[in-house]
Amino acid sequence: MKPTAETTLGPAELARYSRHILLEEIGVAGQEKLKQSKALIVGAGGLGSPVALYLAAAGVGTIGLADFDKVELHNLQRQIIHGQSDVDRPKIDSARDTLKEINPHTQLQFHEEGVQPDNAIELFKQYDIIVDGTDNFSTRYLNNDAAFLAGKPLVYGSIFKFEGQASFFHAAQNGPCYRCLFPEPPPPGTVPNCGEAGVIGALCGVVGSIQAMETIKYITGIGQSLSGKLLFVDTLNMGFKTLSLKKDPCCPLCGDHPKYTKIEAENYQETCETKLDDAQQNQLEDNMNEAPLEIDVAQTKAKLADGNSILIDVREGYEHKICSIDGAIHIPMGELPTRLSELPDDKEILVHCHHGGRSLRVVHFLRQNGYTRSTNVAGGIDAWALQIDPSLQRY
Repeated sequence: MKPTAETTLGPAELARYSRHILLEEIGVAGQEKLKQSKALIVGAGGLGSPVALYLAAAGVGTIGLADFDKVELHNLQRQIIHGQSDVDRPKIDSARDTLKEINPHTQLQFHEEGVQPDNAIELFKQYDIIVDGTDNFSTRYLNNDAAFLAGKPLVYGSIFKFEGQASFFHAAQNGPCYRCLFPEPPPPGTVPNCGEAGVIGALCGVVGSIQAMETIKYITGIGQSLSGKLLFVDTLNMGFKTLSLKKDPCCPLCGDHPKYTKIEAENYQETCETKLDDAQQNQLEDNMNEAPLEIDVAQTKAKLADGNSILIDVREGYEHKICSIDGAIHIPMGELPTRLSELPDDKEILVHCHHGGRSLRVVHFLRQNGYTRSTNVAGGIDAWALQIDPSLQRY
């Protein structure tokens, strides 16, 4: 294949991308769009690794990587852009070596300070599209807010154990943003990270590849994006489900009366798991004598029937619209710290979410805050639908 006057692709590039160019949806024009594009990947970890590898191989002209971390031995199980010899090296240095080998035509830009409240908007404005490869809530919310305020599309992905999520947020398309799904970060101590809960390495490749594909589709203008949709990936049972999303008029970022109109550092404090001191740990152990930490759905049904317990649903609003258990009180996990006064002191508090993971962390949070008769519903509403009420819509 020879270059033409209509393209800046040289002979080596035309040969390299020939399988792309054979695709009618891409062709030379689409490959040229990829060459002229600039994509920023936030995080060179589990998700950022496959995204960076595939975007470099695809011929994205400029790839930016923002990460301030170093490679650790436990990263190598899933962060495939790094190797054994890279342990203790800055991730961006390791990624640079790998990506140069993958595609010398791609221009690489590195931001070793990472994405911070004081640089996020200006940094994002330098790129055409932002890919979120982070693993903590503070940076995830910062990425979402900065991309919205900078007017840039954001490709979202997250992973947990065997499950993942992906979506595409873009204010210019009048679609939802991350805060339409999860308005506020969860309270500290309620959500485990991958270091605490674990994650299967291959899941990163699945979700990261989806993010790379969303990026390529946006750049080339082909196909339908995940805008207005949330894709669920369950690799343990190999299931894929897509939920429709709508822009929330009450969203604190993109809604009719936004709470967040600029980036302020205090809104992005780390919300990861907090360690318990000895006194707190002893208190949690004492609480186990008052109420079990976890019960199954059959026990939950029996407890609700005796009238001495209440059921709290800590799922997000979009999940609650899909299905709900009759009589459950809906308090999204992120709202819990400001709504503790709504919880009774004289009844056992049973807490459920989708599968039981989030609600278990909420129970720990409640017990730390004096609600000692708090118990998790193992299996969540999914187990309830399977064993108690099969009329409920599963998702």
